This record gives sequence, C-alpha cells and structure tokens, in this order.
Amino acid sequence: MKGLRKYLTPFAPDQSGATSVLYAMGGILVIIDAGGCVGNICGFDEPRWQGAKSAIFSAGLRDMDAILGRDELLVKKLVMAAEQIDAKFIALIGTPVPAVIGTDYHALTRMAERKLKMKILPIDTNGMDLYDKGASKAYFELVKAFAGQKTEHKSHSVGILGCDPLDMSDAQAEEKLKAHYLSQGYEQCFIYGSADTLDWIENAGQVEQNIVVSPAGLEAARYLKRKFDTPYAVEDPLGMAFAETVDAEAGQKILVVDQQVTAGSIRKALEAKGAKVTCASWFMMDPELKAEGDIRLREEDDFTELAESGGFDIIIGDPVQERMAGSFQGRFLPKNQFSLSGKQN
Repeated sequence: MKGLRKYLTPFAPDQSGATSVLYAMGGILVIIDAGGCVGNICGFDEPRWQGAKSAIFSAGLRDMDAILGRDELLVKKLVMAAEQIDAKFIALIGTPVPAVIGTDYHALTRMAERKLKMKILPIDTNGMDLYDKGASKAYFELVKAFAGQKTEHKSHSVGILGCDPLDMSDAQAEEKLKAHYLSQGYEQCFIYGSADTLDWIENAGQVEQNIVVSPAGLEAARYLKRKFDTPYAVEDPLGMAFAETVDAEAGQKILVVDQQVTAGSIRKALEAKGAKVTCASWFMMDPELKAEGDIRLREEDDFTELAESGGFDIIIGDPVQERMAGSFQGRFLPKNQFSLSGKQN
C-alpha cells in the first residue's frame, strides 16, 4: 500500500542532509523554520550531535514573519549571531516554510553579504525531498562558493566527496578512507565537508583526482570537472572491504540494498567472485551509475515483492529489512545503513 510504513521509520529530509555536510566546517547553519526542524535534525538525524558541537540555529519564524517574508529581520538575526560566533561562513538552509512562501534565496544572500562581509551559502532545500538531495545541494554550493582559481594539478593528492554520516554508516569512515587512499600511494587526502577542509576547498583546483563515495557528491564532482578538469572516480572502498567478507559462490544471485555507490562497489567485488548481483536503493539512483536491472525502492511492498520473487540466494542490507523479506528463504547478511535504521557500525 502506498505510503504505509510498518517497519521503516520516516527517512531524514533534505535539510538534514544539507546540515550533515556542513556540520563540522565551522559555519553558522541557519534552518529557516519556526523551530521544529532544528529539533528533528539535532535529536534524530545527526549522529554527531551528542559528541561534537556545531552552530545550528532556527530562524524562529513566527506566523507573520513567514506570511510577510520579513527578510530584514532574518538578516538582523544573522548579524547578531555573527558578532558572537567566529564563523567561516553562514548557510541558509530551507524548509517547507520558505518553499511555500517562495523565498528568494539569491536576494536574501545579497542582503546578508552586504551586511556581514562573509560568504553566504543559499541551500534551497524544501523539506519534501530526502536527505541525499539536500546533501547534494550542500556539496555543490560549498565548492561553488569556495573553490578558487584553476591551477596546475598537484600530483598524489585526492579529495573525497560524499562522506557524510547519513551516507557512510561507519562512525570511523573518514579515518578509514584516508588510510585507504594514503596506502594506495596518495600523499595527501582530504574529505570535503570535514572540519579541516575549507582551506583545501579553496585550493580544490590543485587536486589530482576526486573520489565520489555516495551519489550526493556527484554534482559537486561534475562541477569541479568542468571548472578544473579534475577527473573523478566513483567507488566506496569500505563497501568493497565488506564484500571481501561475504562468502559468495559463482552463479549465486545476490541482492544488495544500500546507497548507490556502496551497493555498486559491493557488486563489483562480488561479481569478481562470479556472483550475479542486483543493486537496489531507497534513495537517489543516478543514471550514470545505474546498471540494467537496478531498482529504486519506494514502498515497503516493493522490497517484499523483490525479496520473494527475485530468486536471490543472498540479500545484503540493513537488518531492519529482514522483517520485510516475506517468504524469502535465502541468507540475509546484515550491513547497517544509517539513513535507513539510524544505526552505525
């Protein structure tokens, strides 16, 4: 039944994805709402909230503020916040309120920049899309605002796009990815969106290659390819490492359910063992990465039908889905997906 959820909780919306990308970067993050959206982001969608601080504010819109679109009042609040916090930038992150009243983010950005003399990132999320679209918009606005001039590519350097906690379900993902690429011969490795990367982004034109580890990083990677001619690869080494632990045999049919890049990386490793792999995701599936037979899941019944009728020997996915597998008789191999169940490895 369309919209019926018996097992899955509601997925994080786009403003949560945008906030996740910018969380650790030392900016002032302003959620343009009346207050409720910030509570959801901090209380449910952001796993770092209990252990790492970030300057996240609600615009605190009242009824008449929303109806009349009092941008001057919001700019005044931004000035007051910037006087008390040593911030590197301010991000304006949308919710259903500005979407409904048609907020002009570019005009609001110009007004704020004249007053504040710092970078303003307008992220026109609407609260109706899922987290990955918001994360994609945040990565794109981040590199568009801060990536500097084209320079000669610096050899043996790599940048990683798409490594946010909602997509990478390992709490140690940043450290593991850096260790992996340094072990591959790169001398410098940085992650777009981590605490130490604003200076790196300003010198993004020097990076020899970018790596996209989730679909949310694709648009930013394409932008950097157009601007700097920086090549990018799409892979998740952590997904490939997980696949090495899977006891799969040649000819077995396997279903992998995860974010698209992780699922595709697991498929690549399992196909090297001779398995036949289908990928599915509850979230963004970019046509550039989609193989024939890949499936975008929308309803719980979609997963149940796929599990029961697909003839799979193995299903790999978050354990919350095992209860939805119906009459599936094969092996279910658990792999946590934070955006699905809120659990990390």
